[in-house]
Amino acid sequence: MEKDSITVGSLARGMQSRLSPIYGESEAKAMVRLIFHSLKGWSLTDMMIHSDNPVSQYMLDKTGEIMVRLLKNEPIQYILGEAYFYGMNLKVNRSTLIPRPETEELADLIIQENGSRKDLRVLDIGTGSGAIAIALSRNLPFADVMAIDISSDALRTAEENAESLHCNIRFMCEDIFRYEPMTDSLDIIVSNPPYIDESEKDSMEKNVLEYEPHSALFVPDDNPLIYYTRIAEIATDALQSEGRLYFEINPRHSSELATYLENEGFADVCVIKDINGKERFIKCRKR
Repeated sequence: MEKDSITVGSLARGMQSRLSPIYGESEAKAMVRLIFHSLKGWSLTDMMIHSDNPVSQYMLDKTGEIMVRLLKNEPIQYILGEAYFYGMNLKVNRSTLIPRPETEELADLIIQENGSRKDLRVLDIGTGSGAIAIALSRNLPFADVMAIDISSDALRTAEENAESLHCNIRFMCEDIFRYEPMTDSLDIIVSNPPYIDESEKDSMEKNVLEYEPHSALFVPDDNPLIYYTRIAEIATDALQSEGRLYFEINPRHSSELATYLENEGFADVCVIKDINGKERFIKCRKR
């Protein structure tokens, strides 16, 4: 095909046909729309309007570079440098996990249950890109939000996201196994910590396994609750009476974690299913 005959429509169709065998037809279409939106600011309607227009050399070069990376299973969010989360576009890179729809559900659960409460003191443990902390800061009235992570690179990205979305969040580089917040100082603690068993690696998609930070994903098979038990210790001391604790969890260990929290004295321990019917969240409160 001659360069002059390559139109927006033919380029989009060609990209979809190459991506579909790897990602499936619907995901391939979504990827192409994201690429055009990122490079041109176009919606699907804009793509249709310009369908017969010739493509510039710049677009050919940029889409070619992106396709090479996509065909190697690199996540499109890392390629484009952004991910959509709870109505926001967040910067992401290989120092941060890509925010998942399930984590949006966790943020929404907290917002729905606490949205009428003002001046809440909130701590997000293992903030990564800052997705949860920023969503809570934007949607809980006058909340005082803090967020910690052990990765200074991730925190730089979180700080950039918070600044671009005009959120005043205190970010701190902390190791949770050493972190000691003030007693009775918090109303809410939330965490989406590493929770995938090492033994689950073989069944994972390449785009996750080969590109996302393993330190934010995996836990040892012989101690899968290592982060949850430590965070529960922090919550026992740092939450004020009736303070609330929220977790995203591995469905494999939901019963074990619920029992642990009950034995540690937390009240109203509740396992909640995600939109796909998996036991994905746990909430409870300090007595």
